[in-house]
Amino acid sequence: MKKFRYELKKLKIIEQIAIVFFIAVVIPISISGFIINNVNQHAVRSQLRESATLVASMVSDEIDFFLKTNETTLAQIAETIEYLPTKYLKQKFIKDMAKRYPNCEDIIVVKNSQELEKITEVAHINEKPILSTKMKDGSFLVVIFDANDWDNNLFKSLEKDKRQVYILDDKNHLISSHNYTAETYNETIELLPKEKVEDTPVVFGDEKNRPLVYLHRTNPNLTIVVSTTEKITKRAIIDGRVKIIISVLSAILAMMLLIGFYIYYLYINIRQLFKGIIALSKGNYQRQIRLLSTTFTPYEIVFLANEFNNMASEIHKSYIELKRKNAELKKLNEFRSNLLDTVSHELRTPLTSIQGYTSRLMRQDIVIDEETKQKSLRVIKEQSERLKRLIEDLLTIPDIEGLRLQTNNENVWLNDVFEQGELLLRKHDGHEIIVNMPDDFPQVVADKGRLEQVVVNLYENAIKYSYPESPIIVDVTREGKKAVLEFKNKCDVIPLKKLKMLFDKFVRLDDEMTRTTRGSGLGLFIVKGLIEAMNGTVVLSSDEEFGFRAKITLNIAKDE
Repeated sequence: MKKFRYELKKLKIIEQIAIVFFIAVVIPISISGFIINNVNQHAVRSQLRESATLVASMVSDEIDFFLKTNETTLAQIAETIEYLPTKYLKQKFIKDMAKRYPNCEDIIVVKNSQELEKITEVAHINEKPILSTKMKDGSFLVVIFDANDWDNNLFKSLEKDKRQVYILDDKNHLISSHNYTAETYNETIELLPKEKVEDTPVVFGDEKNRPLVYLHRTNPNLTIVVSTTEKITKRAIIDGRVKIIISVLSAILAMMLLIGFYIYYLYINIRQLFKGIIALSKGNYQRQIRLLSTTFTPYEIVFLANEFNNMASEIHKSYIELKRKNAELKKLNEFRSNLLDTVSHELRTPLTSIQGYTSRLMRQDIVIDEETKQKSLRVIKEQSERLKRLIEDLLTIPDIEGLRLQTNNENVWLNDVFEQGELLLRKHDGHEIIVNMPDDFPQVVADKGRLEQVVVNLYENAIKYSYPESPIIVDVTREGKKAVLEFKNKCDVIPLKKLKMLFDKFVRLDDEMTRTTRGSGLGLFIVKGLIEAMNGTVVLSSDEEFGFRAKITLNIAKDE
C-alpha cells in the first residue's frame, strides 16, 4: 500500500489529467458507443433478414410472370402444331419458332411422359430451365431455355444486388442462380432443411449475421434460396460500426480540446520527442521531430528537438553511405554467383560433348565409319562455337558496364547481316525465319560484326522461347532518318514486370526451378549494350499476337 501511494505522488500533472480524462470521459463514452453499436448491429441483422425475404418474394413473382407468359405462348405453339396437316410443316414450324422464341435453346416434341422425365432430368442436371405442355395426341411439346438468358431476364431487377440467389427443383438440382460461387452454394445447401414450409419465406441457418432465406413453391415445385454473403454482412455491420467509432472519437477529441490548450500542445510536443527517440533506436535515421511551435511551446523542448534533428541527420548520412557500400558489395556478390552459375550450367554441357566425341574419335579398338566421324566433328564444332559465343558474351560484359565498348561503325547492308546471322545459327528447331524488307532498303550505320552478333542473339532467343514450328518474323521499315528492325515471335505473353528485367544480366524467362532451355541470360543485355554503342535504341514489348517483340532503331547512312 505504501509503495502504491509513493508511485501516485510521482505522477506528473499531464498524467493525472490523462487518468481523470480517461475515467470521467473516455470510459463512459466508450460504454455508450458499445451499447449503440450493439443496438445498430441488431437493427442491421433485422434489415438483412427482411431484405433477404423480400428478394425471395421478388424472385418468386418473377418466376410466376415468366411461367404465365411462356405457358400461354407454349399453348399457342402446341395448338398451331396440331392444326398443321403434315409432319414436314410441323417440324419446319417448330424450327422457325425455336429461332424466334425468346431465350429458347431448343423446342422438341416427345412421345410420352417417360421421355419427358428423362429430358427434364438431363436439363436440370445441366442447369437448363425447361417447360412443357401436353398435346391432344398424348405427346408433349417441350421448350428448353438457354441458362444465361434465363438468368439475365429472371434476375434483371437484382443486377446490382450482391446476394446469391439459387433456384432448385424438387430434387435440389440447381436450375438457375445469381452471383453463384461454388463454396457459398455448397455451404448454403448443407444448411437447407429437408422438410420445408410451403409458399412462405422462411429464415434458416445458424449464423445470425448471415441470414439465409428459402421460399418453397408448390406450383411449380421449386425452392428459391437467398444467401446473404459474408461480404455483404461485414460491409453492412462494419460500416455502421465505423461510423459509431468515428462519432465517439470525435466527441472525445472535442472534449480533449476543451480540457486545456496548453496541456494539449505540451503533450503533443513531448510525444513527438518520444517518437523520434524510439524511431532512432529502431533504425529510422530519417525521422525528424516536427513540433507544434506556438507561444505555448517551451524553449527547452524546441532546443532538444533541434539538437535531436541535427544528430539524426548526421547519423542518416553515415547510414546512407554504409548502405551504398553494402549495395555495391551485394551487387558484386550476385554477379559472382550468377557468373559461377552460368559457367557451371553453360560450360559443362559443351565440354562434356566435346570430351565424349573426342574420346570416341581417338579410340583404336573400334572402326569408325566416315559418316560417324563427320557427325562427331560437327558436334565438336557446334559445341566449340557455343563455347566461343559464351566466352565472347562474358568478355563483352565489362566493356558494356564500363562504357568502354568500341564499335567500328560503317555503312552496312542489312540483307548481308540477316543472311550471315542465319548462317551462324546452330539450328532452327523447325522455325522458319521470315525477313520482310524492301529490296531497295538503304544502308545503315553500324558495326557489321557486332550487328550480326545482335541478330544471332535475337534469333537464338526467339528459337528457344517461341511456340513449336512458329515462324520468326523480322519487319524492316524506315521512319524518317531511322531504320526500324522489329523482331517478333509467338510465345506466351510476358508480364510487364518481367519484361522490364530482361535487359539485366543473367535474367531469363524461366528461372532456376522451371528452366527448360539452355542459355546464359546475357543475350538481351548484350543486345542492348551493342545497339546503344552503335547509337541506336532497343525496346521490348509483348502482346497477345506476338508474345515477344524487340524493336531496334539504327541511323540510316548519310549518303543515302
